[in-house]
Amino acid sequence: MKYTANDKRYDTTPYRKCGESGLKLPAVSLGLWHNFGDNADFDNMCQMCFTAFDNGITHFDLANNYGPPAGAAETNFGKILANHMKQYRDQMIISTKAGYYMWPGPYGDFGSKKYLTASIDQSLKRMGLDYVDVFYHHRMDPDTPLYETMWALDSIVKSGKALYVGLSNYDGETMKKAVEILNELHCPFVINQNRYSILDRTIEKNGILDQAIESKKGMIIFSPLAQGLLSNRYLKGIPEDSRVKTDGRFLNERALSIEMLDKISKLNDIAERRGQTLAQMALSWIYAHKGITSVLIGASKPDQITENLKMTENLTFTEQELKEIDSIAL
Repeated sequence: MKYTANDKRYDTTPYRKCGESGLKLPAVSLGLWHNFGDNADFDNMCQMCFTAFDNGITHFDLANNYGPPAGAAETNFGKILANHMKQYRDQMIISTKAGYYMWPGPYGDFGSKKYLTASIDQSLKRMGLDYVDVFYHHRMDPDTPLYETMWALDSIVKSGKALYVGLSNYDGETMKKAVEILNELHCPFVINQNRYSILDRTIEKNGILDQAIESKKGMIIFSPLAQGLLSNRYLKGIPEDSRVKTDGRFLNERALSIEMLDKISKLNDIAERRGQTLAQMALSWIYAHKGITSVLIGASKPDQITENLKMTENLTFTEQELKEIDSIAL
């Protein structure tokens, strides 16, 4: 199977800079968290990557622990690159992360220089790359001095293994301290990655969104659909084949209370008035916020990607719509 990218892939997708850096990301980025492990269909993985790139999604987001098993998503993406997309490498932004458990012993978790250095080497080997475009520290480490973690990120850039660095799952106070250190090191820290959705306003409350804007850094959002709650998946109840029924690690039936199902239904009414699906509205709601660079989506099949990309067709919200959304969600 020979893949040739769509010639018109850059015609419609908007791109925004990561803060004041020169790095631009598409409105929608593809996250390879689920559905790229060894339990997934490889041809379907290929088609999702092709569909994304054909529609201007240049950014593919991974982490060392994505799978299952951990590392499998990077390995499978590496095969897709090598077999089908290597000629487009310079048109792609590939990011990965380290910070969660990867191997036994004291050096396979969190944020020491030992762990981060070993992890980036392993990730590059799995993907068959000389460098990644963005390397993130995946979560805050309460035991390692913040300076050591930032020093490790800086060393990885200076070694040529990453072009830029990012921070994921940091709060506003810790991010502010990290920015000071990274600025001191002259390290190209350009982006934060955090959870955010109509139903989850944590980054508004903990200051991370305001801090990213103030420090002129980018912000990319994961779980924009609240693990599928903000989609048409649960508008008529809980399907037997849903993640709630089959995998309760990230979303369980307790999250789908009568009150939550009522919220989802009311939000869907607003989306229909806007000419959007609930998922499209949820994504455009995030992208309409000041300081947001890109929205990360997951997908299990190619047509989910093209459907979600339609969010860019209506990015304007009236004050009344925003107030109504808040009155339902908060």
